[in-house]
Amino acid sequence: RIAREILDAAGRLVKPGVLTDEIDELVHRMCMEKNCYPSPLNYNKFPKSVCTSVNEVICHGIPDSSELKSGDIINIDVTIFHDGFHGDCSEMFVVGEADDASKRLIQVTYNAWQEALKYCKPGAKYNQLGGIIEKYVRKRGYSTSREFVAHGIGKSFHVKPFILHYENNENLGTMQPGHVFTVEPMICEGTAEHILWPDQWTATTKDGKRSAQFEHTVLITKDGAEFLTGKIPSSPIQFWEDQTTQIKV
Repeated sequence: RIAREILDAAGRLVKPGVLTDEIDELVHRMCMEKNCYPSPLNYNKFPKSVCTSVNEVICHGIPDSSELKSGDIINIDVTIFHDGFHGDCSEMFVVGEADDASKRLIQVTYNAWQEALKYCKPGAKYNQLGGIIEKYVRKRGYSTSREFVAHGIGKSFHVKPFILHYENNENLGTMQPGHVFTVEPMICEGTAEHILWPDQWTATTKDGKRSAQFEHTVLITKDGAEFLTGKIPSSPIQFWEDQTTQIKV
C-alpha cells in the first residue's frame, strides 16, 4: 500500500515542464516520511530513488534534468522496502494530451497485463504468463520485451522465479499460496530489441518507437490472487481503466 500511495503521488506530479528529477525528489521525500527505503537507490549503483521511463525508454530510466513535454508518456516505477519487505509497482502516465498511437499502445499494454493477472491462482504455471501476454499484443501489432523479466520479491528485491513476458516452455514451476512475485510486461510499438545506454541502466527501443509498462506485486492466496500494490480509494482512475473512456483495440 505504501508503494501505491507513493506511485499515485508521483503520478499527480506529471505535467508539462516537470523535471523527472522532481519526481525522484518527491518519491525520496515520501519514502523518508513513511519510514521506508527506496529500493532502487544504490541497487547495483542505480543513482536515484525511482525509475522514470519516458517514451522510447523500455525500463530503468534514470531521473535527471529532462523536462516532460505535452504528448510524452512516462512509466514511473516505485519500489520501497518497509518492515523487512519490498513492494514493487509501476504505472503509465500521460503528459498533457497524447496522440492516438500512444493511447492505443498504453491500452493494449494494460489489457495484456490484466489478462495475465487474471490467470494468477494456485496451480497456475508461471511459464504461461508470457504466452498470454505475447499472444494478446502480437495479434494487435506490438512486441514484448524478451530481455527484461518479472521476478519473485519479498525480503529480497529480485529472487526466483524469473518470469518471462513472452511465450516459452521454461520450467518455472507453479504458483502456490504464499508466493509473491511481480507481473510487469514491457510492450513496444515496433521492435522490442533494446539499446543499453552508457549509464548501464537506461534501456531504449532500438528503433526509437515508444514502449509502455504496468506492474503489480502479486500474492497468491488459497482462493486466487491479491494485488498488494493495487489501486486504493484515493488512486486516480485513468482512461484505460474506465469503461467509458477505454480505447477499443
